[in-house]
Amino acid sequence: MVKLVRVAIIGQGYVASIFAVGLERIKLGELGYYGVPLANELPIKVEDIQIVASYDVDKSKIGLPLSEIVKRYWNGHIPESLQEVYVRKGVHLRSLRNLPIEASGLEEEMTLKEAVEHLVNEWKESKVEVILNVPTTEAFTPFGKLEELEKAINENNKDRLTATQVYAYAAAQYAKEVGGAAFVNAIPTLIANDPAFVELAKESNLVIFGDDGATGATPLTADILGHLAQRNRHVLDIAQFNIGGNTDFLALTDKERNKSKEYTKSSVVEDILGYDAPHYIKPTGYLEPLGDKKFIAMHIEYVSFNGAHDELIITGRINDSPALAGLLVDLARLGKIAVEKKAFGTVYEVNAFYMKNPGPRDARNVPRIIAYEKLRQWVGLPPRYL
Repeated sequence: MVKLVRVAIIGQGYVASIFAVGLERIKLGELGYYGVPLANELPIKVEDIQIVASYDVDKSKIGLPLSEIVKRYWNGHIPESLQEVYVRKGVHLRSLRNLPIEASGLEEEMTLKEAVEHLVNEWKESKVEVILNVPTTEAFTPFGKLEELEKAINENNKDRLTATQVYAYAAAQYAKEVGGAAFVNAIPTLIANDPAFVELAKESNLVIFGDDGATGATPLTADILGHLAQRNRHVLDIAQFNIGGNTDFLALTDKERNKSKEYTKSSVVEDILGYDAPHYIKPTGYLEPLGDKKFIAMHIEYVSFNGAHDELIITGRINDSPALAGLLVDLARLGKIAVEKKAFGTVYEVNAFYMKNPGPRDARNVPRIIAYEKLRQWVGLPPRYL
C-alpha cells in the first residue's frame, strides 16, 4: 500500500527549491538516493513524498508556480510536476530585514491570530501532513512558558514573535484539528528546544523535529570530537568557520541572526567532550562569488600520550543547500512515521542525528555514528555498525 506524505514548504528559497527539484528528478528516474541518509530503507518511499503547498514572503515569488521559482536556483531540467504548486503568501515578521528583498506578509492584512486561522484552513484544503520550515535564519527569543506564547499570539504582539514561532503555533492548531501532523524546524530558532512549543505539541498531536539541520562542518566536528574523546585526547582549542555566498549567509551578516546560528553550532563541544574547550565556531562571512558552495575550515589542537601536541586541519567546499535538502527527504517521511507512532512533542532519536541543536532542551549532542544507530533503532531498522 502506497503511503503518500503530503508536504508544505515554508520558505521557497535555495534549500526548498533544490529539495523540490531533486525530489521530482528522483521520481523521474534521473537521480539515485545519494545524500538521503535512510535512502530506500524506510517503509515510506522517497517517491511517495508529494509537495502540496509552498509559502514565501518575497513579493517576486508569491503567486508563481514552483517551476518558475526553482529556475532561480537550478539551471538544469525542471520537472513539469513543479508547475502544479503555486507559492502562497506567508508570514515574515521582519525576517527579511536588511536583505535586498521586498517582503509581503499575511500580518500586513490581518492579525496574527487570523493569520494562523488562514494557514490552518489552507493546510486543511491541501491535506498537509508534514510542514518543512526552511526560511532565512531569524533573530529570536524563546518563550519557555506556553502561556507567554499564547498571550503573544492573542495580543497580536508582532514585535515579540518570529515567523517560525507563528508557523509552529499554527502547525499545533492544525494538528489538533486534524488529529496529527509534523513540523520540521531546520533553522536555528528554538522550537524543539523551547518547552512552550513542546508542551503545546504534546497536547495538540503535533510532532516537532529540530532545531537547525546539521549538514556540513557541524556533524563532522561532532564525529571528530567523539573520536578524540574516545581515545582520551584532551582538546585544547577548536576553530571552525564557514563562508558562503547564498541568501542565508547574507542574512547572517546581521549580528543577531549570526548569534542564533552560533549558539546551535557551538552547543556540540561540551556535550561531546564533557568540558567546554575554548572554541570559535560560527558562520563568519558572506562572499557572493562563492554562491551556495560554502567554504569550511576547521582547526583542532589536542594533547595526546606523553604530552604530545597534535593538530587537525581540515578545509572543504560543500554545496550548502543540497546537503540540507537531502536530510529533508528523510525528515518528511520520518514526520509521518512519528505521527503514526503518536510520538507527539519532540523526538530526540531523530533530532540527535539530523539537527545541530537536538531537542528537547538539555538533550545532548552525541557523535553522529551513535545518533545514527539510535535513529535506526527508533525506526525499527537493524543496526548497521553495532
